[in-house]
Amino acid sequence: MEVDLVYLWVDGNDPAWQKKHSEFTGAPMIDRSADCKGRYVDNEELKYSLRSVEQYAPWIRKIFIVTDNQVPKWLATSNPKVEIVDHKEILPPESLPCFNSVIIEHHLYKIPGLAEHFLYANDDMLLNKPVKPEDFFTPEGYPIIRMRRRPFNKLVVWFRDKVLKKPLGNYNRKINNSALLVEDKFGKYYGGKPHHNIDSYCKSHFVHVVELLKDKFSGTYGHHIRSNEDYQRSVFHFAALAEGKGKLKYVDSHTSFQLAIHKPYHYPRLEKDDPMFFCMKDGPDASDEDRKRAAEYLADRFPEKSSFEK
Repeated sequence: MEVDLVYLWVDGNDPAWQKKHSEFTGAPMIDRSADCKGRYVDNEELKYSLRSVEQYAPWIRKIFIVTDNQVPKWLATSNPKVEIVDHKEILPPESLPCFNSVIIEHHLYKIPGLAEHFLYANDDMLLNKPVKPEDFFTPEGYPIIRMRRRPFNKLVVWFRDKVLKKPLGNYNRKINNSALLVEDKFGKYYGGKPHHNIDSYCKSHFVHVVELLKDKFSGTYGHHIRSNEDYQRSVFHFAALAEGKGKLKYVDSHTSFQLAIHKPYHYPRLEKDDPMFFCMKDGPDASDEDRKRAAEYLADRFPEKSSFEK
């Protein structure tokens, strides 16, 4: 089985990118979940993620890095195993410029030369131990879909929203949108939350879902910044489960660990739990000091340069 790996990457430290962002949005990044420094800042996590991939998953066929007219300064673009894909190559005109990873994710299947079986990761997602293709795909070739055991309950969501007047935040609302859309289309509701780490997909089923739900999806493609009306990529996994084309596995911190970089006590927990994957989660609560600590940790965890670096 040939398996590719796709990353999204942006250098939010780039003055040209910052100028484009502020000119288009009419404002600098503000400290909120949907559009904050932590969404875009480059702490060189991608460099260490690639080191982890070379160390623990050398069987990956090709790596695609989707960017907005940018290239990591340390990346060895001469390496035939890695390829830069610009937003313009896969996004429709109404989506450009795009500062919304949700919309970019909906168009990953358009990457030229992408294998039928592919993994998807943010640049802050890393491997922590050796993995094999069968850790991501069943013998039938279906994706293994990892979720956390904290399911949404439709009644609770309604009560929070309508009675307590405490609506879901942007991230959870997008997941709930996806669950409700799949329920409407397939008659099955999945309340699991994504594990927010490296995921697996089949390109043919991805295309199938895009075609099936294009009337709903197309109305969101003009959302240049994250919106509460978006459909998170979990929609592709929920649909795969509904159609019997995916295998559900629940995770715990020994499998998939989210390290919030503004929480120092997460570091010893990561070492103790020793998971298969971990994510260095940035966000509106993180400071530059937190990012410095995260960078030092990754440099110590993966000290050897990979073939993807100059």
